[in-house]
Amino acid sequence: MFDSLLLFIAAAFLLAGFVKGVIGLGLPTVSMGLLAVTMPPAQALAIVIVPAIVTNIWQTFVGPYLRDIVRRLWPLMLGTVVGIWLNSGMLTGPYARYGTVILGLLLVIYAVVSLGQFSFKVARADEKWIGGIVGLITGVISAATGVQVIPSMPFMQAIGMEKDELVQALGVFFTVATLALAFNLTAAGLLTAATALPGAVAMAASFTGMFIGQAVRSRMQPDVFRRWFLITMIFLGLYLAGSALHHGH
Repeated sequence: MFDSLLLFIAAAFLLAGFVKGVIGLGLPTVSMGLLAVTMPPAQALAIVIVPAIVTNIWQTFVGPYLRDIVRRLWPLMLGTVVGIWLNSGMLTGPYARYGTVILGLLLVIYAVVSLGQFSFKVARADEKWIGGIVGLITGVISAATGVQVIPSMPFMQAIGMEKDELVQALGVFFTVATLALAFNLTAAGLLTAATALPGAVAMAASFTGMFIGQAVRSRMQPDVFRRWFLITMIFLGLYLAGSALHHGH
């Protein structure tokens, strides 16, 4: 039984890592979604949190854009941390579920609209103050739902971040946001010796998946990348909304 569970964990994180390698996000969403089939969410979270943080840190440093990203996105990141901190009680609140449904639908709408070649542009002069506001909203949403891509990700695309820079920017941003969230829900009693082996398996599988995914991304044209990125967003959004509704009953 135990071995089949470990195999399942490995497969889940291979897939989640692959998605993250290609489009730069989705590791917690995909892996939590798959693990939730076989174990309670708290246990799944304990396995997911370390690969999520480490793969984001790695994604942060693999690429030449770090200084540029920090210079452009610091108001977004600061806003997000403040938003998460302001809203620290929300994750357990009774409305968190509805928040996730709305978020999922927002992701779908955003992706569908963007697939229609519609795109926002934010002028360089405005990106700092808009970024701060976007960060604040993202943080509040993230503290309530654990999801960090709305409205931060459309904003990153609106200021003109493409493919590899976008993926690295997501890495930097998720690292900051995940660490802020981790302070919020101190994983007291969750991260134990029992999660060490599954966690190690998850980590190895995540990185294997990410390497493969990055190799795929490096061969993709930016517009192909963008299309798959948005199609994946639709699936993630539908999945988020569906699973939140499902758990509600």
